[in-house]
Amino acid sequence: MTDQLNHGPDCDCGCQDELPQITLEFEDGESVLCEPLFVFDFEDQDYIALVPVSDDSDDVFLYVYNELSDEEFEFLDIEDDDLFDRVVERFEEIMDEAEALEENK
Repeated sequence: MTDQLNHGPDCDCGCQDELPQITLEFEDGESVLCEPLFVFDFEDQDYIALVPVSDDSDDVFLYVYNELSDEEFEFLDIEDDDLFDRVVERFEEIMDEAEALEENK
């Protein structure tokens, strides 16, 4: 599963069709079924971008991603506001790069 999550949005290997769906459960009791977009490295830490499966909005959830073993991983909140802003900025850069690559095909 880790190999699959490490592929990016511009990957042509077909792995995006095989990514597991993940249910996020929030403190207010709400749960949202999501698909991982990709894992990316930023400032020596891995982060994961997740999007809701049944939501037509542009919501993206970003978390610290820690691989615990080949089969286990954890998501942690990005608690520092300044760090969160930088992670969002990096995520947007990656998406812009992927869009530019797609337009040039």
